Amino acid sequence: MTNSSFSILITTKNRKDDLAFTLQKIQNILVRNEVVCVVFDDGSTDGTSDFLKVNYPQIVLNTNKISKGYLYCRNKMLNEVTTDFAISLDDDAHFVTENSLDIIEDYFAKNEKIGVLGFRIFWSKEGPEIIYSDDEPVRMKSFVGCAHVWRMKAWRDIPNYPEWFVFYGEEDFASYQLFKKKWEVCYLPEVLVNHRVDVVGRKNNYDYALRLQRSLRSGWYLYLLFYPVSVIPRKLFYSVWIQLKSKVFKGDFKALKALIFAFCNVLASFPKILKNANRLTMQEYQDFQHLENAKIYWKPEDK
Repeated sequence: MTNSSFSILITTKNRKDDLAFTLQKIQNILVRNEVVCVVFDDGSTDGTSDFLKVNYPQIVLNTNKISKGYLYCRNKMLNEVTTDFAISLDDDAHFVTENSLDIIEDYFAKNEKIGVLGFRIFWSKEGPEIIYSDDEPVRMKSFVGCAHVWRMKAWRDIPNYPEWFVFYGEEDFASYQLFKKKWEVCYLPEVLVNHRVDVVGRKNNYDYALRLQRSLRSGWYLYLLFYPVSVIPRKLFYSVWIQLKSKVFKGDFKALKALIFAFCNVLASFPKILKNANRLTMQEYQDFQHLENAKIYWKPEDK
């Protein structure tokens, strides 16, 4: 590698075992001289901070005695980065590809307009049996929060993640801001990450309705913040109709609850929406729509 350097940024709360597994998996990265790792313990009560102090004294540890939220932690860490690039990694995600940093740095060096790189992500509790992919790099509309890397020059060119989103939609918010500033978001499939999450099982989790509510409201926030005014009514109506047709009319009343609460959230947040709006022109909107959607899930069997 050249003189460039990396920060690895991880936010965690009460998931010490997941974090320990991740740190063990990326140990070959953490020992590199040009890498600094920052972990933000957002109010854990499971001994996470003590575990890090004993086992990883080289890690920069930030702590909140009382949780201040995922986006607060991400903003604080990113705003304090002093390296050229910053990798945001969930506490339940790790790199599978060897020499990931060299691949990332080389791609950034050859593509100066890129502000964020997203990775090829395999979502499963178990790692993939096949890691090869013939996917090609492509410019995308947005990126996945669990594993991506910022060119810090681009981060400093846009507003912070909106903490009032709480969870969901913050990467899309950043992507619209990057697009307005002529930065690009790109998919780099050469780097594979294992996100250790059971996606299918999430629907049966106790927080399914809350996750759906936050997902819906963040989508509506984004319409109101960035879309040309003439486009917004059709987009909102279609979003509601899809939820009714695919979930509520089939007896999923948790989805109905999520719809109602999401609508109330939008009303309550309307002053923030007006204050932070940064609308695309109609030409920008059309150009943005021609970009590839974010590459979220990679499945080896599809290759």
